[in-house]
Amino acid sequence: MEENKDPQLNIELDQDVAEGTYSNLAIINHSVSEFIVDFINIMPGVPKAKVKSRIILTPQHAKRLTKALAENVRKFEQAHGEIKDYEQMPIPMNFGGTTGEA
Repeated sequence: MEENKDPQLNIELDQDVAEGTYSNLAIINHSVSEFIVDFINIMPGVPKAKVKSRIILTPQHAKRLTKALAENVRKFEQAHGEIKDYEQMPIPMNFGGTTGEA
C-alpha cells in the first residue's frame, strides 16, 4: 500500500464567514506565547468602535502570516501598481501589553 505523501486538506467555508467583515484598523498585542490581532471598523466622527473579530496566533504562525501578507502585497503591486500609504492620525488607545497598529 502506497502512503500519500501530500495529503489534501478539506477546508469548509460557511456562508456567514464567506461574506467577510470589513476592517480599517488592526490592533496587535503579543505575549511570549501568542499574538492577538483585533480587527476594528472605525467610522469618521464616531468616538467609539467595537472589535469585529479577534484572531489569536502562535508566534510561528504570526511570522508565517507576515511573510504571506508581504508576498501577496508584492504580487498585488506588481500587477496593479504601488499601494499608496496615506498617513493617518494616530489613534490613542491602550489595550495593555505591547501594541502596534496596522
